[in-house]
Amino acid sequence: MLKSDGSVLIHSDGGSYKPLNWMSPPCSVKEIATEDHVEWVVTGKNDDTLRIVIEEIQHDSTHDLGVDPGLQKDGVEKHLQELLADHPATLSPGLTLVRREYPTAIGPVDLMCRDAEGGSVAVEIKRRGDIDGVEQLTRYLELLNRDPLLSPVRGIFAAQEIKPQARVLAGDRGIACAVVDYDALRGLDDPTERLF
Repeated sequence: MLKSDGSVLIHSDGGSYKPLNWMSPPCSVKEIATEDHVEWVVTGKNDDTLRIVIEEIQHDSTHDLGVDPGLQKDGVEKHLQELLADHPATLSPGLTLVRREYPTAIGPVDLMCRDAEGGSVAVEIKRRGDIDGVEQLTRYLELLNRDPLLSPVRGIFAAQEIKPQARVLAGDRGIACAVVDYDALRGLDDPTERLF
């Protein structure tokens, strides 16, 4: 397969989606025709060379797929963070945003908020919540609680899905878990969050 971006892919007869060999773009293809075969000499950006000998052509076709729209992801962590920053009270009643990407010495916590009583709340947001995310929030909380202007800081671990092991660890560390319905936050349904 010779693609419009300059890449060349060689697939097996079995029809697997993963190529056996390939050259990533940018590359150039030179065709050499002889009496008994055609040879493609593909040269890559680092002068790597792939030689393809074509002894028989079973089918030759060209397909115009139109303009590449580019990859557009919906529901990524960034989108979830933006929505929760606009509606922090969906995580806990009375919660208000202080700042997104609140800096710490080891990286920014996704949301820094205040609860209805004025207490500090650090929120870490993931699409899929696992133990690593809880550990990350634990490290942030440890640092944030050293600041007398913020302390005490409690944590909320928010995700579209939270694994059971992460729930157990969060509970053990005194961190609340919030399962977030992305579509509800976007206004497709009533936003109902479950806090565990």
